[in-house]
Amino acid sequence: MVPARTGHRHPEALADEIEIRPVHHTDREQMVRLYKAAGWWTPENDENPEFVDRIAPGSYCFVGAFRGEHMIGMGRILSDGVSDAYIQDVTVLPDYRRRGIGARIITALVEKLREDRIEWIGLVGEPGTSGFYKQLGFSEMKGSVPFIHKG
Repeated sequence: MVPARTGHRHPEALADEIEIRPVHHTDREQMVRLYKAAGWWTPENDENPEFVDRIAPGSYCFVGAFRGEHMIGMGRILSDGVSDAYIQDVTVLPDYRRRGIGARIITALVEKLREDRIEWIGLVGEPGTSGFYKQLGFSEMKGSVPFIHKG
């Protein structure tokens, strides 16, 4: 625990101070920080970091987890807005993980899709995350194999 005299509380005590809200434009520095913390940033990204500026406006829905004005987590939906949707780029900064924030991000995204009557919701989880997604109502797609095209 951080000493009381500093005026700061341990991140564990901050979970209920985190606001999950839709975002249409993001701060580049905060997005880069989240991408780096998630391990999604590559050396090639250093040559074109402005690509992160297009992520929120290009998504069907983008939510950020905020502590004040600091974005400490995010998640987004890719969809045609009619039939299918994919949740992706869900991450929380390491100091704030295991506090229920990721679950709140997923719940907000699923609620948005349900409101819009989009029933088919998919995602590709990273290794070791199946328990997290199963507790939120997701199940493995038996008989399906995720693919990626690298051109």
